[in-house]
Amino acid sequence: MNRGRALLPFLSVSAGIMIFSMMDALMKSASLEVGVYTAVLWRSGIGVLLMLPFWWLGRGQWPDGPVLRIHALRSIVVAVMIMLFFWGLVRMPMAEAMALSFIAPLITLYLAAAILGEQVRATAVVGSLLGTLGVCVIALGQFGDDRATASGWGLAAVLASAVLYAWNLILQRQQARLSGPVEVALFQHLFVGLVLVPAAPWLATVPPTGAFRDIAAGALLAAVSLMLLSWGYARAEAQALVPIEYSGFLWAALFGWLWFDERITAATLAGAALIVAGCWIALRGFGRAPASRGFEAPAP
Repeated sequence: MNRGRALLPFLSVSAGIMIFSMMDALMKSASLEVGVYTAVLWRSGIGVLLMLPFWWLGRGQWPDGPVLRIHALRSIVVAVMIMLFFWGLVRMPMAEAMALSFIAPLITLYLAAAILGEQVRATAVVGSLLGTLGVCVIALGQFGDDRATASGWGLAAVLASAVLYAWNLILQRQQARLSGPVEVALFQHLFVGLVLVPAAPWLATVPPTGAFRDIAAGALLAAVSLMLLSWGYARAEAQALVPIEYSGFLWAALFGWLWFDERITAATLAGAALIVAGCWIALRGFGRAPASRGFEAPAP
């Protein structure tokens, strides 16, 4: 594998993280207006409608039992995860919520070793620890000012979501081994919707025009991001890609400032330098070994 091709999974995942952060901003805006449940339920339904034609035109086939179980399991985890995350997100600035969520990639390193049998390289550990340090610097800057912080329940919701996100990253890697990006995006939206829809008679509402626009745009961005992440995780080890997750904080800080006037501090800039350095260190060790033993990436 030449160096250019070796970098493609990292570029794909980096783009996916940026797009997902933009989706978070849209969903926060919609959730503030219509509530988290309605926003997530409508996003799932719109996501199915967006992805179904691509799956159909690509001659997609209904997954067999083992693949369907992976789709269903990850979607259940994702459904609970995103409800917790968005519930906490509407109660705190985006950068703070993202900072708390970054306990997940560190947990993922060791889950990848335990579940996927991946060998944890020194560069991946050092890069992740340096990235974590950068997140801590930014988080201390966010929590250390005089403004009001999120409620304890909001913090607890985001932390619980982060634990589920770590498991989701491992399931994402397993799912990417078995399915193409379009199938992954379609069935995640489908199953998340199926998990949420039983409560619709009591909790769902019809969003007004502005909120619906944000939800529809969020669904489109979520679908694109899911495909980019799935493509990248199918072609590189989870531990090598984990440090890139930290770049989501930079995007969250930017979009939080643009959408909600959440200011960026000097600590954010200092932490950003550490995060970039961590990603660079982790990338140095990639491309010298096969991405995974006995694994062939699905066709794009």
